Amino acid sequence: MTGMTHAMVKGSNVPLDAMAVRAVLRWTPGAGVPDVDASALLLGAGGRVRSDEDFVFYNQPRHPSGLVRRLPKRSLPEGLTDTIEADLNALDPSVDQVVIAASSDGAAFGAVRDLRIMIHDAAAAGGEPLAVFDVRAETGEETAIICGELYRRGDGWKFRAVGQGYPTGLIGLATAFGISVDEAEPEPRQPTPAPPSVPPAPAPAPDSQATVLHQQPSYGYPQPTAAPAPQPAYGYPQPTSAQPAYGYPQPAAAAAPAPDPNFVLPPQGPQFIRP
Repeated sequence: MTGMTHAMVKGSNVPLDAMAVRAVLRWTPGAGVPDVDASALLLGAGGRVRSDEDFVFYNQPRHPSGLVRRLPKRSLPEGLTDTIEADLNALDPSVDQVVIAASSDGAAFGAVRDLRIMIHDAAAAGGEPLAVFDVRAETGEETAIICGELYRRGDGWKFRAVGQGYPTGLIGLATAFGISVDEAEPEPRQPTPAPPSVPPAPAPAPDSQATVLHQQPSYGYPQPTAAPAPQPAYGYPQPTSAQPAYGYPQPAAAAAPAPDPNFVLPPQGPQFIRP
């Protein structure tokens, strides 16, 4: 792979000859563009972290083994960069994957321009990247995105371009892979004012990484108090005006009303014709 850059598309993979790599996230800054942070999750055979120490991010920039670490951000003529460096050859055999993710701060990824992940040989001081993948938000509301993953294949490693987004921020991404999150840290969301005769329902604690306020509640949260009647739980027909939660099936059509048990068919057929 020396001297060759593989332009990746979503879902494609490429073998890596380098056993220590730098995964560089790069984007174009500007007015209204949120800051982007790189992170890494070391996953075991079950696709989950072995412990909370397997999460490398801005508050834990170095894995206890020292083999995966987050490097300082840099400002280059091409844009801002945030980098994860991993010594794949020396990782414990129980680590099957290293997921490289990005999270945004201040807005969703729909406002991030020219986001790209580049895989470099860490042993090479410069030169062209081994692989490049232009990461694009699918809905624009993502606040965390899995850019790619480094994974074992036989005795070597490969890189896969992923591009899967999460609207739940870094916390939602981390918990999806088994990280324990202290739910007492986020400040509680202010409840929506209710009519005087109806006591306001307690609102759920927000995701501390969330950067976009959605008009529609996400899956698992209470429906708006302004609705004329309580809505049924997920899995039952939703009102036609409700928006489906991200990544979940569209609402099913409302069930037909039950037939009248007293309804009787009128007489039919020639045997009922009067002479």
